[in-house]
Amino acid sequence: MNTSALRFAAGNGLLDRRSFLKSGYGLSIATAIGLSPAGRLLADSEPPMPTWMTSLGAADSAYGSPSPHESQVLRQLQPNTPQTAGFSIWHSPLQHQRGIITPSGLHFAVHHNGVPAIEPERHRLLIHGLVERPLQFDLQRLMRYPMVSRIQFLECAGNTAANALSPSALDGDCQALFGQISCSEWTGVPLSHLLREAGVKASARWVICEGADGGSHSRSLPLAKLMDDAIVAFYQNGERLRPSQGYPVRLFVPGWEGNVSIKWLHRLEVSDQPAFSKDESGLYTRILSNDDILAFGFAMDVKSVITHPSGRQRLPELKGFYEISGLAWSGTGRIAKVEVSADNGRSWTQAQLHGPVLDKALTRFSIPWQWTGAATTLLSRASDEQGHVQPTRSEWRSRYAAHSFNHYNAIQAWRVGRDGTVENSYA
Repeated sequence: MNTSALRFAAGNGLLDRRSFLKSGYGLSIATAIGLSPAGRLLADSEPPMPTWMTSLGAADSAYGSPSPHESQVLRQLQPNTPQTAGFSIWHSPLQHQRGIITPSGLHFAVHHNGVPAIEPERHRLLIHGLVERPLQFDLQRLMRYPMVSRIQFLECAGNTAANALSPSALDGDCQALFGQISCSEWTGVPLSHLLREAGVKASARWVICEGADGGSHSRSLPLAKLMDDAIVAFYQNGERLRPSQGYPVRLFVPGWEGNVSIKWLHRLEVSDQPAFSKDESGLYTRILSNDDILAFGFAMDVKSVITHPSGRQRLPELKGFYEISGLAWSGTGRIAKVEVSADNGRSWTQAQLHGPVLDKALTRFSIPWQWTGAATTLLSRASDEQGHVQPTRSEWRSRYAAHSFNHYNAIQAWRVGRDGTVENSYA
Protein backbone atom coordinates (compact mmCIF):
# COMPACT_ATOMS: atom_id res chain seq x y z
CA MET A 1 0.00 0.00 0.00
CA ASN A 2 1.34 3.43 -0.97
CA THR A 3 0.79 5.16 2.35
CA SER A 4 2.68 8.29 1.36
CA ALA A 5 0.20 8.82 -1.46
CA LEU A 6 -2.64 8.44 0.98
CA ARG A 7 -1.21 11.05 3.32
CA PHE A 8 -0.70 13.40 0.40
CA ALA A 9 -4.31 12.88 -0.73
CA ALA A 10 -5.90 13.59 2.62
CA GLY A 11 -3.27 15.24 4.81
CA ASN A 12 -2.39 14.80 8.49
CA GLY A 13 -3.23 11.12 8.55
CA LEU A 14 -6.93 11.50 7.68
CA LEU A 15 -7.71 9.53 4.54
CA ASP A 16 -10.24 10.43 1.91
CA ARG A 17 -12.48 7.37 1.58
CA ARG A 18 -12.23 7.20 -2.21
CA SER A 19 -8.45 7.50 -2.05
CA PHE A 20 -8.36 4.84 0.66
CA LEU A 21 -10.32 2.36 -1.45
CA LYS A 22 -8.27 3.06 -4.59
CA SER A 23 -5.09 2.46 -2.62
CA GLY A 24 -5.76 -1.29 -2.48
CA TYR A 25 -7.51 -1.35 0.89
CA GLY A 26 -9.80 -4.13 -0.34
CA LEU A 27 -6.80 -6.36 -1.11
CA SER A 28 -4.80 -5.60 2.00
CA ILE A 29 -7.25 -5.00 4.83
CA ALA A 30 -5.19 -7.02 7.31
CA THR A 31 -2.19 -4.77 6.74
CA ALA A 32 -4.39 -1.67 6.86
CA ILE A 33 -5.71 -2.41 10.32
CA GLY A 34 -2.38 -3.59 11.65
CA LEU A 35 -2.90 -7.34 11.97
CA SER A 36 0.27 -9.40 12.39
CA PRO A 37 0.98 -12.34 10.05
CA ALA A 38 0.12 -14.74 12.87
CA GLY A 39 -3.32 -13.17 13.03
CA ARG A 40 -4.14 -13.75 9.38
CA LEU A 41 -2.47 -17.05 8.48
CA LEU A 42 -3.81 -20.47 9.36
CA ALA A 43 -1.73 -22.36 11.88
CA ASP A 44 -0.14 -25.70 10.93
CA SER A 45 -2.52 -27.52 13.29
CA GLU A 46 -6.03 -26.51 14.21
CA PRO A 47 -6.82 -25.77 17.89
CA PRO A 48 -9.18 -28.07 19.79
CA MET A 49 -12.87 -27.59 19.07
CA PRO A 50 -14.43 -25.22 21.67
CA THR A 51 -16.87 -26.74 24.15
CA TRP A 52 -19.84 -24.77 22.80
CA MET A 53 -19.48 -26.70 19.52
CA THR A 54 -19.60 -30.11 21.17
CA SER A 55 -22.97 -29.99 22.94
CA LEU A 56 -26.44 -28.50 22.65
CA GLY A 57 -26.86 -24.94 23.83
CA ALA A 58 -29.13 -23.57 26.55
CA ALA A 59 -32.82 -22.83 26.15
CA ASP A 60 -33.88 -19.36 25.07
CA SER A 61 -36.05 -17.04 27.17
CA ALA A 62 -39.42 -15.41 26.58
CA TYR A 63 -37.86 -11.94 26.50
CA GLY A 64 -34.37 -11.78 25.02
CA SER A 65 -31.43 -10.41 27.00
CA PRO A 66 -27.91 -9.29 26.02
CA SER A 67 -25.05 -11.74 26.25
CA PRO A 68 -23.52 -11.98 29.75
CA HIS A 69 -20.22 -11.12 28.05
CA GLU A 70 -21.65 -7.65 27.34
CA SER A 71 -22.69 -7.05 30.94
CA GLN A 72 -20.45 -3.95 31.18
CA VAL A 73 -22.58 -2.13 28.58
CA LEU A 74 -25.01 -0.38 30.90
CA ARG A 75 -26.49 3.01 31.52
CA GLN A 76 -24.51 5.06 34.03
CA LEU A 77 -26.07 7.04 36.88
CA GLN A 78 -24.65 10.56 37.03
CA PRO A 79 -23.58 11.69 40.51
CA ASN A 80 -25.67 14.56 41.84
CA THR A 81 -24.29 18.09 41.58
CA PRO A 82 -25.78 21.39 42.83
CA GLN A 83 -27.39 21.74 39.40
CA THR A 84 -28.95 18.25 39.48
CA ALA A 85 -29.88 17.85 43.15
CA GLY A 86 -33.03 15.75 43.44
CA PHE A 87 -32.77 14.43 39.87
CA SER A 88 -31.76 10.98 38.71
CA ILE A 89 -29.87 11.11 35.41
CA TRP A 90 -28.92 7.98 33.48
CA HIS A 91 -26.36 8.24 30.66
CA SER A 92 -26.31 6.13 27.51
CA PRO A 93 -23.00 4.27 26.74
CA LEU A 94 -22.32 5.90 23.35
CA GLN A 95 -18.78 4.52 23.09
CA HIS A 96 -20.11 0.93 23.06
CA GLN A 97 -22.75 1.51 20.38
CA ARG A 98 -22.69 1.45 16.59
CA GLY A 99 -25.24 2.57 14.04
CA ILE A 100 -27.75 5.21 15.13
CA ILE A 101 -30.46 3.35 17.09
CA THR A 102 -30.15 3.27 20.88
CA PRO A 103 -31.55 0.07 22.45
CA SER A 104 -34.53 0.91 24.65
CA GLY A 105 -32.79 -0.41 27.76
CA LEU A 106 -29.79 1.87 27.16
CA HIS A 107 -31.70 5.06 26.33
CA PHE A 108 -30.71 7.95 28.59
CA ALA A 109 -33.25 9.12 31.16
CA VAL A 110 -33.71 12.15 33.40
CA HIS A 111 -36.28 11.94 36.21
CA HIS A 112 -37.29 15.06 38.14
CA ASN A 113 -39.72 13.26 40.45
CA GLY A 114 -38.96 9.56 40.10
CA VAL A 115 -40.75 7.02 37.88
CA PRO A 116 -44.48 6.67 38.64
CA ALA A 117 -46.08 3.20 38.64
CA ILE A 118 -49.06 4.02 36.42
CA GLU A 119 -51.92 1.57 35.93
CA PRO A 120 -52.61 1.92 32.19
CA GLU A 121 -56.32 1.09 32.40
CA ARG A 122 -56.82 4.03 34.77
CA HIS A 123 -54.68 6.54 32.84
CA ARG A 124 -56.43 9.37 30.98
CA LEU A 125 -55.35 12.17 28.63
CA LEU A 126 -57.31 15.42 28.93
CA ILE A 127 -57.40 18.20 26.29
CA HIS A 128 -59.07 21.40 27.51
CA GLY A 129 -58.70 25.18 27.63
CA LEU A 130 -59.17 27.20 24.44
CA VAL A 131 -60.94 24.43 22.55
CA GLU A 132 -64.48 24.02 21.27
CA ARG A 133 -64.84 20.49 22.65
CA PRO A 134 -62.84 19.46 25.75
CA LEU A 135 -61.92 15.81 25.36
CA GLN A 136 -60.79 12.99 27.61
CA PHE A 137 -59.20 9.82 26.23
CA ASP A 138 -58.44 6.47 27.75
CA LEU A 139 -55.58 4.49 26.19
CA GLN A 140 -57.84 2.09 24.34
CA ARG A 141 -59.50 4.96 22.54
CA LEU A 142 -56.27 6.81 21.87
CA MET A 143 -54.64 3.80 20.25
CA ARG A 144 -57.41 3.54 17.67
CA TYR A 145 -56.09 6.65 15.89
CA PRO A 146 -53.74 6.34 12.87
CA MET A 147 -50.10 6.23 13.97
CA VAL A 148 -46.79 7.29 12.44
CA SER A 149 -43.24 6.06 13.09
CA ARG A 150 -40.11 8.21 12.96
CA ILE A 151 -36.44 7.65 13.82
CA GLN A 152 -35.37 10.74 15.77
CA PHE A 153 -33.02 11.73 18.57
CA LEU A 154 -33.80 12.95 22.06
CA GLU A 155 -31.22 15.07 23.89
CA CYS A 156 -31.30 16.62 27.33
CA ALA A 157 -30.71 20.38 27.32
CA GLY A 158 -27.95 19.79 29.89
CA ASN A 159 -26.03 17.22 27.85
CA THR A 160 -22.24 17.92 28.08
CA ALA A 161 -22.85 20.51 30.82
CA ALA A 162 -19.56 19.51 32.46
CA ASN A 163 -17.61 20.79 29.45
CA ALA A 164 -19.56 24.04 29.55
CA LEU A 165 -18.98 24.74 33.23
CA SER A 166 -15.63 23.25 34.23
CA PRO A 167 -12.65 25.62 33.76
CA SER A 168 -10.45 22.62 32.95
CA ALA A 169 -11.32 19.50 30.96
CA LEU A 170 -12.67 16.78 33.24
CA ASP A 171 -11.38 13.24 32.95
CA GLY A 172 -14.40 11.37 31.60
CA ASP A 173 -15.44 8.93 28.93
CA CYS A 174 -17.93 9.57 26.15
CA GLN A 175 -20.78 8.20 28.26
CA ALA A 176 -20.13 10.50 31.21
CA LEU A 177 -19.67 13.61 29.06
CA PHE A 178 -22.16 13.03 26.22
CA GLY A 179 -24.50 10.30 27.44
CA GLN A 180 -27.70 12.36 27.59
CA ILE A 181 -28.41 11.79 23.89
CA SER A 182 -30.14 8.79 22.33
CA CYS A 183 -32.01 7.92 19.13
CA SER A 184 -35.00 5.62 18.72
CA GLU A 185 -37.88 4.79 16.44
CA TRP A 186 -40.86 6.50 18.06
CA THR A 187 -44.41 5.47 17.14
CA GLY A 188 -47.60 7.27 18.05
CA VAL A 189 -50.51 9.47 17.06
CA PRO A 190 -49.79 12.91 15.57
CA LEU A 191 -50.94 15.40 18.20
CA SER A 192 -52.46 17.55 15.45
CA HIS A 193 -55.18 14.87 14.98
CA LEU A 194 -56.31 15.20 18.59
CA LEU A 195 -56.09 19.00 18.70
CA ARG A 196 -58.15 19.33 15.53
CA GLU A 197 -60.77 17.01 16.94
CA ALA A 198 -60.96 19.19 20.06
CA GLY A 199 -61.36 22.29 17.86
CA VAL A 200 -58.59 24.76 18.78
CA LYS A 201 -59.89 28.31 19.08
CA ALA A 202 -58.43 31.14 16.99
CA SER A 203 -56.92 32.89 20.02
CA ALA A 204 -54.82 29.83 21.01
CA ARG A 205 -51.04 30.14 20.77
CA TRP A 206 -49.62 27.81 23.44
CA VAL A 207 -50.26 24.40 24.97
CA ILE A 208 -49.36 23.62 28.60
CA CYS A 209 -48.32 19.96 28.69
CA GLU A 210 -48.31 18.12 32.00
CA GLY A 211 -47.13 14.69 33.14
CA ALA A 212 -48.69 12.34 35.68
CA ASP A 213 -45.57 12.11 37.85
CA GLY A 214 -45.49 13.07 41.53
CA GLY A 215 -44.38 16.65 40.76
CA SER A 216 -46.78 17.21 37.81
CA HIS A 217 -43.88 18.27 35.60
CA SER A 218 -45.12 20.68 32.92
CA ARG A 219 -43.84 22.78 30.02
CA SER A 220 -45.48 25.41 27.82
CA LEU A 221 -45.03 24.74 24.10
CA PRO A 222 -45.98 26.75 21.01
CA LEU A 223 -49.14 25.44 19.39
CA ALA A 224 -47.56 25.74 15.92
CA LYS A 225 -44.84 23.19 16.77
CA LEU A 226 -47.27 20.72 18.28
CA MET A 227 -49.48 20.96 15.18
CA ASP A 228 -46.43 20.41 12.98
CA ASP A 229 -44.60 17.22 14.01
CA ALA A 230 -45.24 16.36 17.69
CA ILE A 231 -46.69 12.93 18.46
CA VAL A 232 -48.35 11.24 21.40
CA ALA A 233 -46.01 8.23 21.58
CA PHE A 234 -46.89 4.73 22.73
CA TYR A 235 -44.01 2.72 21.25
CA GLN A 236 -40.22 2.93 21.25
CA ASN A 237 -38.21 0.69 18.93
CA GLY A 238 -41.27 -1.41 18.18
CA GLU A 239 -42.35 -2.19 21.74
CA ARG A 240 -44.42 -0.33 24.29
CA LEU A 241 -42.65 2.48 26.12
CA ARG A 242 -40.63 1.50 29.15
CA PRO A 243 -41.67 3.12 32.45
CA SER A 244 -38.52 5.29 32.48
CA GLN A 245 -39.48 6.59 29.02
CA GLY A 246 -43.02 7.59 29.95
CA TYR A 247 -45.19 4.45 29.93
CA PRO A 248 -47.99 4.28 29.04
CA VAL A 249 -47.88 7.45 26.89
CA ARG A 250 -45.55 10.40 26.41
CA LEU A 251 -45.29 13.51 24.29
CA PHE A 252 -42.47 13.44 21.75
CA VAL A 253 -41.37 16.78 20.25
CA PRO A 254 -38.72 16.17 17.54
CA GLY A 255 -35.50 18.17 17.69
CA TRP A 256 -36.33 20.10 20.85
CA GLU A 257 -34.75 19.81 24.29
CA GLY A 258 -35.70 16.55 25.94
CA ASN A 259 -37.45 18.16 28.89
CA VAL A 260 -40.38 19.26 26.70
CA SER A 261 -41.17 15.70 25.56
CA ILE A 262 -43.34 15.22 28.64
CA LYS A 263 -43.36 11.67 29.99
CA TRP A 264 -46.50 10.05 31.44
CA LEU A 265 -48.54 12.66 29.55
CA HIS A 266 -51.99 13.24 31.05
CA ARG A 267 -53.05 16.84 30.38
CA LEU A 268 -52.88 19.37 27.53
CA GLU A 269 -54.25 22.83 28.29
CA VAL A 270 -54.59 25.02 25.19
CA SER A 271 -53.88 28.66 26.05
CA ASP A 272 -53.15 32.09 24.62
CA GLN A 273 -49.96 32.43 26.72
CA PRO A 274 -47.31 30.27 28.40
CA ALA A 275 -47.66 29.22 32.03
CA PHE A 276 -44.06 30.04 33.03
CA SER A 277 -43.80 26.84 35.05
CA LYS A 278 -40.95 26.41 37.52
CA ASP A 279 -38.75 24.48 35.10
CA GLU A 280 -39.18 26.70 32.07
CA SER A 281 -38.70 29.81 34.22
CA GLY A 282 -35.59 28.50 35.96
CA LEU A 283 -33.68 25.41 34.91
CA TYR A 284 -34.32 25.71 31.17
CA THR A 285 -33.92 29.46 30.71
CA ARG A 286 -30.54 30.48 29.31
CA ILE A 287 -28.65 33.62 30.32
CA LEU A 288 -26.56 35.36 27.67
CA SER A 289 -23.22 37.02 28.32
CA ASN A 290 -24.87 40.47 28.28
CA ASP A 291 -27.33 39.25 30.98
CA ASP A 292 -30.26 39.06 28.57
CA ILE A 293 -32.56 36.08 29.13
CA LEU A 294 -33.12 33.60 26.31
CA ALA A 295 -36.47 32.13 27.29
CA PHE A 296 -38.18 29.37 25.29
CA GLY A 297 -35.14 28.51 23.18
CA PHE A 298 -36.25 24.99 22.37
CA ALA A 299 -34.38 23.56 19.36
CA MET A 300 -31.18 21.62 20.05
CA ASP A 301 -28.23 23.01 18.13
CA VAL A 302 -26.06 21.16 15.61
CA LYS A 303 -23.55 18.94 17.39
CA SER A 304 -21.21 15.98 16.98
CA VAL A 305 -18.89 13.75 18.97
CA ILE A 306 -16.27 11.18 18.05
CA THR A 307 -17.29 8.03 19.92
CA HIS A 308 -14.19 6.01 19.07
CA PRO A 309 -11.49 6.70 19.83
CA SER A 310 -12.83 8.72 22.76
CA GLY A 311 -12.20 9.49 26.42
CA ARG A 312 -10.63 6.78 28.61
CA GLN A 313 -10.12 4.47 25.65
CA ARG A 314 -6.69 3.32 24.57
CA LEU A 315 -5.48 2.59 21.06
CA PRO A 316 -4.13 -0.99 21.14
CA GLU A 317 -1.26 -0.35 18.70
CA LEU A 318 1.02 2.66 19.07
CA LYS A 319 0.71 3.52 15.39
CA GLY A 320 -1.18 2.29 12.34
CA PHE A 321 -4.58 2.53 10.73
CA TYR A 322 -7.74 3.20 12.73
CA GLU A 323 -11.32 4.17 11.99
CA ILE A 324 -12.46 7.43 13.53
CA SER A 325 -16.24 7.26 13.97
CA GLY A 326 -18.90 9.22 15.77
CA LEU A 327 -22.37 10.71 15.78
CA ALA A 328 -23.78 14.03 14.58
CA TRP A 329 -27.24 15.55 14.99
CA SER A 330 -29.23 18.76 14.72
CA GLY A 331 -32.61 19.83 16.06
CA THR A 332 -33.29 21.94 12.97
CA GLY A 333 -32.89 19.35 10.21
CA ARG A 334 -30.56 16.86 8.59
CA ILE A 335 -26.80 16.74 8.94
CA ALA A 336 -25.15 18.10 5.78
CA LYS A 337 -21.51 17.25 6.54
CA VAL A 338 -19.06 16.37 9.29
CA GLU A 339 -15.42 17.42 9.13
CA VAL A 340 -12.70 15.77 11.20
CA SER A 341 -9.33 17.16 12.25
CA ALA A 342 -6.42 15.03 13.47
CA ASP A 343 -4.14 18.01 14.19
CA ASN A 344 -6.12 20.08 16.70
CA GLY A 345 -8.01 22.04 14.06
CA ARG A 346 -5.15 23.14 11.81
CA SER A 347 -6.69 21.21 8.91
CA TRP A 348 -10.03 19.47 8.31
CA THR A 349 -11.14 16.54 6.14
CA GLN A 350 -14.73 15.66 5.33
CA ALA A 351 -15.92 12.37 6.80
CA GLN A 352 -18.31 9.88 5.23
CA LEU A 353 -21.93 10.09 6.39
CA HIS A 354 -23.52 6.66 6.73
CA GLY A 355 -27.13 6.43 5.59
CA PRO A 356 -29.85 6.91 6.29
CA VAL A 357 -29.31 10.62 6.96
CA LEU A 358 -32.65 11.50 8.55
CA ASP A 359 -34.34 14.65 9.77
CA LYS A 360 -33.61 15.33 13.46
CA ALA A 361 -31.91 11.97 13.91
CA LEU A 362 -28.45 10.78 14.84
CA THR A 363 -26.16 10.37 11.82
CA ARG A 364 -23.15 8.07 11.94
CA PHE A 365 -19.92 9.37 10.37
CA SER A 366 -16.49 7.81 9.91
CA ILE A 367 -13.12 8.38 8.31
CA PRO A 368 -9.94 6.26 8.04
CA TRP A 369 -6.94 7.56 9.96
CA GLN A 370 -3.27 6.62 9.78
CA TRP A 371 -1.82 7.43 13.17
CA THR A 372 1.93 8.00 13.23
CA GLY A 373 2.20 7.44 16.97
CA ALA A 374 2.71 11.12 17.81
CA ALA A 375 0.54 12.88 20.38
CA THR A 376 -2.32 14.72 18.71
CA THR A 377 -5.88 15.97 19.18
CA LEU A 378 -8.97 14.72 17.33
CA LEU A 379 -11.92 17.03 16.62
CA SER A 380 -15.22 16.75 14.75
CA ARG A 381 -17.27 19.64 13.40
CA ALA A 382 -20.83 19.15 12.12
CA SER A 383 -22.92 21.34 9.80
CA ASP A 384 -26.63 20.94 9.14
CA GLU A 385 -28.81 21.62 6.11
CA GLN A 386 -29.79 25.03 7.50
CA GLY A 387 -26.15 26.16 7.41
CA HIS A 388 -25.57 25.97 11.17
CA VAL A 389 -22.00 24.98 12.13
CA GLN A 390 -20.66 23.81 15.49
CA PRO A 391 -18.80 26.59 17.31
CA THR A 392 -15.54 26.32 19.20
CA ARG A 393 -15.70 26.25 22.99
CA SER A 394 -14.44 29.84 23.24
CA GLU A 395 -17.09 31.00 20.74
CA TRP A 396 -19.85 29.29 22.74
CA ARG A 397 -18.57 30.62 26.07
CA SER A 398 -18.41 34.17 24.72
CA ARG A 399 -22.15 34.07 23.93
CA TYR A 400 -23.41 32.82 27.30
CA ALA A 401 -23.04 33.83 30.93
CA ALA A 402 -20.35 32.01 32.90
CA HIS A 403 -22.90 29.86 34.76
CA SER A 404 -24.85 28.82 31.63
CA PHE A 405 -24.64 25.22 30.48
CA ASN A 406 -27.85 24.28 28.64
CA HIS A 407 -27.61 23.66 24.89
CA TYR A 408 -23.80 23.42 24.99
CA ASN A 409 -22.80 22.28 21.49
CA ALA A 410 -19.14 23.25 21.12
CA ILE A 411 -16.62 21.17 19.20
CA GLN A 412 -15.37 18.25 21.30
CA ALA A 413 -11.63 17.54 21.49
CA TRP A 414 -10.07 14.19 22.39
CA ARG A 415 -6.34 14.25 23.18
CA VAL A 416 -4.45 11.15 22.02
CA GLY A 417 -1.21 10.56 23.93
CA ARG A 418 1.89 8.83 22.59
CA ASP A 419 0.97 5.79 24.67
CA GLY A 420 -2.41 5.55 22.93
CA THR A 421 -4.50 6.86 25.82
CA VAL A 422 -7.39 9.16 24.92
CA GLU A 423 -8.69 11.90 27.22
CA ASN A 424 -11.04 14.85 27.25
CA SER A 425 -9.41 18.11 26.21
CA TYR A 426 -10.22 21.74 25.52
CA ALA A 427 -8.75 22.47 22.11
